[in-house]
Amino acid sequence: MIERTLKTIGGKLRVAIPTQLDEITLGQMMDLQEKTDAQDIEAISILANIPANDLKNVVNYDDFHELGEAILSLAGQIRYLYHLDTVPKEVVFKLPGNANAARKIKVMQSLSVEPVGAFMAARDIIAEEINDFIKKHGEDSWQDHFNPSLKACCQVLAQYFYCRTTGKPYNEYEVDEFINQVKQMRVTEAMPIAKHFFHCYPNLSKPKTSFWHRLLPRSKKGQASRPSKNLNISIP
Repeated sequence: MIERTLKTIGGKLRVAIPTQLDEITLGQMMDLQEKTDAQDIEAISILANIPANDLKNVVNYDDFHELGEAILSLAGQIRYLYHLDTVPKEVVFKLPGNANAARKIKVMQSLSVEPVGAFMAARDIIAEEINDFIKKHGEDSWQDHFNPSLKACCQVLAQYFYCRTTGKPYNEYEVDEFINQVKQMRVTEAMPIAKHFFHCYPNLSKPKTSFWHRLLPRSKKGQASRPSKNLNISIP
């Protein structure tokens, strides 16, 4: 982390910029990905968590030079973001409402341990992301070139961690709010976990017929069938 105190029109401004990839949160990286043509001040604003308007009041533009060098160094590290493979054994979530409260959560590498609602939501997110990629780039060797968006990664992680972190029953609306907690994860922890799910389930890109749509044609024809004793909800 590089820290500098810059002179502004109204006084002084303390600016701290990460110099290592593991100092950046998933939320910061998402903001950078969305602003592909971000100017220097925008990039510094995201990485330093300082409003851009505050930075625009810095007296001397040359003060940004050293910060810009740090950003260039980070850019080189970001190239390898999708090559991070080491899945952490546990992660720490800060609990809302208490700045000092945190909870360690063990990472289990299977979405099947989560409630069905979380499993199905994560499955749909992954399938949609893969399908969108194939539509844009074609199906040939798509697995060799596919990288999920950070937004989709964040959504999948929220489904995976919500119940185990909060101890609450599954609630899709509260999961959406929990995304703000997921954004605080270090990107070096978040990406290997998210990438694991996307790479383990590539066949989700193939459309599947739901139980309801399989049953409907039979019911219309008046055909009866014996229900299965085992309802296997799993990803092949």
